[in-house]
Amino acid sequence: MESEQVLNERNWLAAFVAALAALVGGSVVATERVFDRFIWQYFWGPIYSDANNARCAVKSGGNIELLGNDAACRAADGVVAYTGYTSVSEVGYMVTLVFLLLGVYLLLDRLDLGRETGLFFSLVPFMLFGGALRVVEDATDAAVTAGAEPAVTYPLNTLLISPIIYVTVFLITLGTLLVSVYAESQGLVDDRHRTMTALGVGILGLTLAYLFGLALTTDYTEFYPQILILDVVIATVLAYVIYEAVERYKPEINAGTGQIGLVVLWGHAIDGVANVIAADWTTALGHPFTYGAKHPANRVIIEVTEQYLPGSIASVIGTSWPFLVVKLVVALGIVWLFDEQIFEESPRYAILLLVAAVAVGLGPGTRDILRVTLAI
Repeated sequence: MESEQVLNERNWLAAFVAALAALVGGSVVATERVFDRFIWQYFWGPIYSDANNARCAVKSGGNIELLGNDAACRAADGVVAYTGYTSVSEVGYMVTLVFLLLGVYLLLDRLDLGRETGLFFSLVPFMLFGGALRVVEDATDAAVTAGAEPAVTYPLNTLLISPIIYVTVFLITLGTLLVSVYAESQGLVDDRHRTMTALGVGILGLTLAYLFGLALTTDYTEFYPQILILDVVIATVLAYVIYEAVERYKPEINAGTGQIGLVVLWGHAIDGVANVIAADWTTALGHPFTYGAKHPANRVIIEVTEQYLPGSIASVIGTSWPFLVVKLVVALGIVWLFDEQIFEESPRYAILLLVAAVAVGLGPGTRDILRVTLAI
């Protein structure tokens, strides 16, 4: 009789093949409805547009046109795919993420890895690396706009655009994990988690060195260290104060996650603070321009704030700070949900979910901080 592990693996593979077959088959049988108005419009089209530094890509029959402004996109005939996210694409990515997390869980179970909290902490540099790697593509767009030759061009740069960049970072991270596990098994290192952390810090360091090198040697990037310093300091202080306050007055909330909870709070504080400074405070800090919200949830929060917050107050405190509040509340809710019982019953699953919870905050937050710091 097949073991439960083997059965789960086969079921996951069967579901993957079925979903892939449905998308491919639907694209062939109902090309316009399935491919043009679903896959192209909400998933591949935005990636193609972003990779070519356009505002949108318009598919009309077999032709694809890149347009550079919203007015031209609205007036275009055909299927219009805007650079960035939509509610449809975000839901699609969330469903895909949950499914792939299950696959990763089965892989870790097969390799008998992921029960120790050391794996969580060793993955933090890779979350930061993912955000930094995305800025490499932003720098590529800035180079094209300035008429310079970018280091990474199409189609290779699609590997650095969301959501494909998540696959890129995952494969690099998985490769590093397997190398670390092998090195420990051969007696080459004493601790696979410390080895993986060191490799992750090295990869992150090389990426940051490249980006800061661009800031010092090119005309299409600049360097505003005050943005980087304030983002990191404010986010760190907020996360630490909240964590310590909870530890003092409601310690049962932190009991399950321990110091992992501090990282969860910090990761989402980084994302929230980066959005607030980018949207409301860059010019006050000597930056040449401000940035708009890219994610639908953030845009909705800003629109609601603008609607109900008096203009006299909004002009002083800004309109994006509620997003930071929401991020911190959600992060604290995540910490509260992962109690001691969850770690006792399924430590691998708990750690994997917490990694995902931090990554969706720390990755985009790192990207936003570096992008604004480099003025790209």
